[in-house]
Amino acid sequence: MNTVKKKKKENTPLRINILFFIVFILFSTLILRLGMLQIVFGESYQREIDQKEIVPINSSVPRGKIYDKNWKLVVGNQPLKAITYTRSGSVTQDEMLDIAAKLADLINKESEDDFKAITKRDRQDFWIIKHPKLATAKITNEDKDRLRKKELEKKEYDREIYDLTRERITEEELNSFSQQELEVLAIFREMSSGTALTPHIIKNKDVTDEEYAVVSEQLDSLPGVDTTTDWERDFVFKNADGNGPLSSVLGKVTSAKEGLPKDSLDYLLAKGYSRNDRVGKSYIEQQYDDVLQGQKETVKNITDKSGNVLETQIFQEGQSGNDIVLSVDIELQQKIDEIIQDKLGKSRVGQPYIDRTLVSVMNPKTGEMLAMSGKQFVEDNETKKTEVRDFALGNMTTSYSMGSVVKAATLLTGYQTGAIAPWQSLYDQPLQFKNTQVKKSWNTVGFGSINDLYALKRSSNVYMFLTAMKLGGQQTYVPMGPLSIDKVAAITTFRKNFAQFGLGIRTGIDLPGEQTGYGGGQIPADAGKVLDYAIGQYDTYTPLQLVQYISTIANGGYRIQPHLVKEIRKPTNNSDELGPILQEINPTILNKLDMKDSWINHVQEGLRLVINDPQGTGYGGIKNKQYKIAGKTGTAQALYDGPLPGHPMLWNVTFVGYAPYDNPEIAISVVVPWSTTDQTHTNLEIADEIFKAYFDLKQARLNQGLGTSSQNGESVNEAVENDAQ
Repeated sequence: MNTVKKKKKENTPLRINILFFIVFILFSTLILRLGMLQIVFGESYQREIDQKEIVPINSSVPRGKIYDKNWKLVVGNQPLKAITYTRSGSVTQDEMLDIAAKLADLINKESEDDFKAITKRDRQDFWIIKHPKLATAKITNEDKDRLRKKELEKKEYDREIYDLTRERITEEELNSFSQQELEVLAIFREMSSGTALTPHIIKNKDVTDEEYAVVSEQLDSLPGVDTTTDWERDFVFKNADGNGPLSSVLGKVTSAKEGLPKDSLDYLLAKGYSRNDRVGKSYIEQQYDDVLQGQKETVKNITDKSGNVLETQIFQEGQSGNDIVLSVDIELQQKIDEIIQDKLGKSRVGQPYIDRTLVSVMNPKTGEMLAMSGKQFVEDNETKKTEVRDFALGNMTTSYSMGSVVKAATLLTGYQTGAIAPWQSLYDQPLQFKNTQVKKSWNTVGFGSINDLYALKRSSNVYMFLTAMKLGGQQTYVPMGPLSIDKVAAITTFRKNFAQFGLGIRTGIDLPGEQTGYGGGQIPADAGKVLDYAIGQYDTYTPLQLVQYISTIANGGYRIQPHLVKEIRKPTNNSDELGPILQEINPTILNKLDMKDSWINHVQEGLRLVINDPQGTGYGGIKNKQYKIAGKTGTAQALYDGPLPGHPMLWNVTFVGYAPYDNPEIAISVVVPWSTTDQTHTNLEIADEIFKAYFDLKQARLNQGLGTSSQNGESVNEAVENDAQ
């Protein structure tokens, strides 16, 4: 017994000693570690504690300018005085509200647009900020108990409480704000909507010199506020109502309030844009946004851990966007706008359905669009007054049955398939097939035995019908006999060949949203529609497709991609000079007609006869023969599908042509839809004046020793030679 107790007494000190030793080792390790942290790593950790965060911020720069082909400024930038706010990472809502109240005493922010921009949600949030006690009283204990039972996380619980508070704010309370309070709210909502550490525009419209000066003087008491210079897009040739030549094609740029478009938000953010950046949102401004946008200035905001800006440094200088030079001749564009507005206004007398005219003008050797003109009479929904609007976009976004202007393509398709041969004669007479209406030419008794060139200059429908029959496998017309052609094979062959000219397919113009027309891919219910196709009365085409089609014939068989931008240039500080060329847009040959050059030359002769032979359908309407014009007239009967009620059968009158016919430099298409008569000659009157305007401008410039910049760049012939090499 005593031996056991003795052993226990001997073991106890040993255990205590071991325990003390372990504690000693642990404390020694801790002291050693603390020493290392303080002596070895102390300076490094202290630097980390004091570290400043560097946050890069991209600042907007002026957008690139747009010039016409003769270097006349079309779209520039109007400088604006601007007041901005940069929200720091640590600023509180109350501090922002205090700044907004001070700004409201210094600037005017109470326009109709300012107040219209204030949403119901903005008013609700502002009311809660202004009346915290009343807002809290709107939530009962029962509400809180009900939400607690849901066992929500704190963030979700707070959001539910806030949403419930907003819902219980009455309309009377929302409308209780004074004019002064609404002005503060208008400023506060702008300040709140900006990205942290990124300058956000509070006001850039109608900032007076006094406002600019007063705010500049008090920047020390307005943390985050700054005065700077901003810009807005300036359309040089716009008229009083904001419209101008080519305005619908030039497109628009988002405002600072709009910021990035929602449909491309993620894409643009991934490219480094800020949410409130201004970008092109339609047509040329959108298509060439990467070119026009420029290199934004990158600023480093050096902040402390609380997000307060300590210092701002320019990391990378900004550069204005590159400029673009259009292929459009703005003087010619203006003259064409005047011509078609005048002719359209006169043709509307007694013509309730005519409301638009469309003209495309192209250099057939380069694909340069010299003009895209369109005018439309539209009734304003509010005033009920009829006004004229720019409708240049209609050249690529609307399509129509074009009629006989396509007959040159029909003949060439006939040659290519072996259905007919150049100079072949066919008998023009009214065609009566079994169980169908008579199909005939405009000369109702027929032209008799005629060849292809006579058929083209006199616009024979029957010659084209017979060509379509042969193409479809029926070689002989039998009066009162069946029309027994292979309609699927025939219309498929027609479409394939017409596509070589650009009819029924996209032209490839450098704009988004181009349409191809209707009918493509559809098989007609009856074979007679195939015959109608041969005279341009089944599928529909755009005016832009028409000008590409006639250009393809004019230049010898090359389908050239039309383009509106001619050059991209570096920006320059000198407003009177353009910068060096960064890129020149040369002709792009989309395809070469799978047809003999002799066939194309043969059809060119037929188009010359249309205008210059006394029997030609365009002889009387095109009076300026000195310009050596070739072309084709067209009239198509089509179902009205415009804005007025009803769907009567009306007439589309059209024209395609080029000049000079021995060395073409201009090709045009003219489309005047929905006439109640086929006897109108508005299409020819417009075409005649356009040719005159073009050559008059050219001569005037030569007389002044200006020449023409249209001579710059490659032609289709040079492009072909380069491809061959």
